[in-house]
Order: sequence, then structure tokens, then C-alpha cells
Amino acid sequence: MSEARWYVVHTYSGYENKVKANIDKTIENRHLEDQILEVRVPLEEVIEQKNGVQKVSMKKLFPGYVMIHMFMNDDTWYVVRNTRGVTGFVGPGSKPVPLEEEEMERFGIRQEVKVSFAEGDTVVVLSGAWEGTVGVVQTVNEQKENLSINVELFGRETPVELSFSEVKKMD
Repeated sequence: MSEARWYVVHTYSGYENKVKANIDKTIENRHLEDQILEVRVPLEEVIEQKNGVQKVSMKKLFPGYVMIHMFMNDDTWYVVRNTRGVTGFVGPGSKPVPLEEEEMERFGIRQEVKVSFAEGDTVVVLSGAWEGTVGVVQTVNEQKENLSINVELFGRETPVELSFSEVKKMD
């Protein structure tokens, strides 16, 4: 195994989220978390105007395609290729071709990420349901670019997983 790369798989139209869920479930069942790192359905924010009301919704950037960050080997290829709804990897014949770094940057995916978070750091949540919440970093996952903090929920400490972009380190 060399390094994890981003690959694109073609799916039946409208099955992108189902394929993502199926692959995520298979990763969990077969304990492939260290080989298939992330499954993503690229989305973009769209502002629609209906009856004078602005509505913000998420729209699939590439209908019929799912992006997967993984180490390519026989097991991962088999798992992804044989997932219900997947018609195949993008590439000539049956040979998957990874995305180039320039292509990934256009989708907002950075290859090199400087991790400025460590266990024990105090962070504030910048967006989402926990916006404004202050917490102490419990775990850091550099590959998935996320971390977990404990927040108080119904009177007890509950771990919450957040992406690096959703938090800021407090000085």
C-alpha cells in the first residue's frame, strides 16, 4: 500500500447518498476504517427564489458520482465495486484512475493539512448545531480531518465529532 488517493465511482442516478451509506456501513462491518478513509457526495449551496422567498438548498455537484478517499488494493476495490448502486470506477476499462491534486483542489479538498489541534486544546465551535460551544479536544483524526470534543447534553458529557474547519483553537 502506497498512499491514500481520491477515486471517483459512477453510480445509478439518484443513488449517490444510498451508495455512500452502503459503503460507510460496509467499512464499519468489515473494519476497513484504516483503508477507506472517507466517502463523499460533493454538494454545493444553491439559493432559489420562489414566490418572493429565498430558499437555500444543497444540490449535488456531480449527479451520478461519489468520491472515495482510500488505499487502492484488492479488498477495497472489491468492496466498492460490489456495492449495490455502483456501476464502476472512473477510468479506462476496470482500472481506477485517482484524481490529480489540481482536480482535488477545485473541489475544495486539500491534500496536505497542517494540524494545529492536539488533545487537550480548548476550541470554540464556529458553525453548525454546536456554534459558540467551547470544548476540550479529546481525539484528533488527521486522515479524516476531524476531532472530537465533549459537550454537555441533557446534563451529561457527550462526545461530538467535528471537522477541522468547524472549530478554532482558543488562545
